[in-house]
Amino acid sequence: MAAKFGTSGLRGLVGDLTDGTAAAHARAFARHLRQTGMADAGAPVFIGRDMRASSPEISAQCAAALNAEGLEPVDCGMLPTPALALYAMGKGAAALMITGSHIPDDRNGVKFYRPDGEIDKNDELAISSLAPACNEPLPVAQIMRDRSSEANAGFIERYRGFAPGGLLSGLRIGLYEHSSAASDALAAILQDAGVDVIRLGKSSVFIPVDTEAVSQETRTLAAGWVRSQALDGLVSADGDGDRPLVVDETGQVLRGDALGLIVARYLGADAVVTPVTSNSGIESRCPAEVRRTRVGSPFVIAGMSEALAVGRQCVIGFEANGGVLTGNAIKAGDAELAALPTRDSVLPILCAFAAARAAGQSLSAHVAGLDLPVAASDRIENFPTAVSQALVTELSKDEAARNRFFEPLGQVSGVDVTDGLRVALESGKIVHLRPSGNAPEMRIYSEAATEALAHDLIARTRDRVRAVTGKE
Repeated sequence: MAAKFGTSGLRGLVGDLTDGTAAAHARAFARHLRQTGMADAGAPVFIGRDMRASSPEISAQCAAALNAEGLEPVDCGMLPTPALALYAMGKGAAALMITGSHIPDDRNGVKFYRPDGEIDKNDELAISSLAPACNEPLPVAQIMRDRSSEANAGFIERYRGFAPGGLLSGLRIGLYEHSSAASDALAAILQDAGVDVIRLGKSSVFIPVDTEAVSQETRTLAAGWVRSQALDGLVSADGDGDRPLVVDETGQVLRGDALGLIVARYLGADAVVTPVTSNSGIESRCPAEVRRTRVGSPFVIAGMSEALAVGRQCVIGFEANGGVLTGNAIKAGDAELAALPTRDSVLPILCAFAAARAAGQSLSAHVAGLDLPVAASDRIENFPTAVSQALVTELSKDEAARNRFFEPLGQVSGVDVTDGLRVALESGKIVHLRPSGNAPEMRIYSEAATEALAHDLIARTRDRVRAVTGKE
């Protein structure tokens, strides 16, 4: 079984999932649910999917696997991951989302949800240990009950009343639809809030939009639309709709961790949980207690649970990719938001425009007022995972090797190995190397005094990685 768990769910090449691996993990998940008392015989398991070409086939295989284990698969069709999670949690049921999120179409994945939300690392271990014994022939797939309309409608209803009193009325916002499972829901939610939504760039084939390492092609496309359509901003989401893309009225893409900070401030969070890769300035710009974790929603959720256990009343989690999680029920405007401990792209989009409007500012002015250190992120694609892991391990453990590697960039003054290798330089700059948990990629993050310096630091680090490893 070549597919494996990454930072969020099971991931792998399509052929490594359709060969029975996805179905085996679905059977293992069903057995885990039954063994732990989280599901009884005949219990429903809701299944959703993104727009990838392979998602219907993987969905059908997983449905047959659940049937074989005595559970009832229920079809929720194509919808955003947070919509599926919200619906299933409301029914007290488990769920499977067939998605590879932002990674290319030749890859896919499965996200697993217990009745109380996203699985944790212990669940992953249990599923992984059971899966090898679950690679058995599957029965013929049966027609499932269809709850797609109900699940989508519930997600749209969640945000009704979020911006009362016409707070967002009159805004002209572009929606880059591409192939995101969230495009219809986003359009409906924004229109319900009084926004003039301009729908752009819909694609019938899957486009892998990464909202954390936004490509220059996407940046140019978005900025062009902002100018040509005279927009107050532009929004989008990744393939399964759990990570946002927000572009201000100048055509500038906003950092996901800046969006998370805006959410925490706008909703009055008293606890914030975010990975070590998020901007280093968050602690000084947010009155809430801030907890740092490894990258990945399971780690953020664990940190949120710790904050709830000590009595925090408004717990917000977010990642550098902008996906926001809520640990408690929260009132926002006239909306009562049930806890949703899985990444959601809609909440940060709404909060960004609502916070700016409430302050009487443009989106760019509101973000500038946060005065965060300038951060950037990018990746080296098609970079062997074993090579990136070996490099980061060596640089983390060997001070001499680390100093040699970073010498062209500056003198090392501090090291953080919470997740990958995060190095502070004496100049005040920060560079962070982290092998991706989802794909063969090396993630590179930086912080510097200006955007130009931050991107230059990434480019120079990329060159160092390639020079040291000999990999192009």
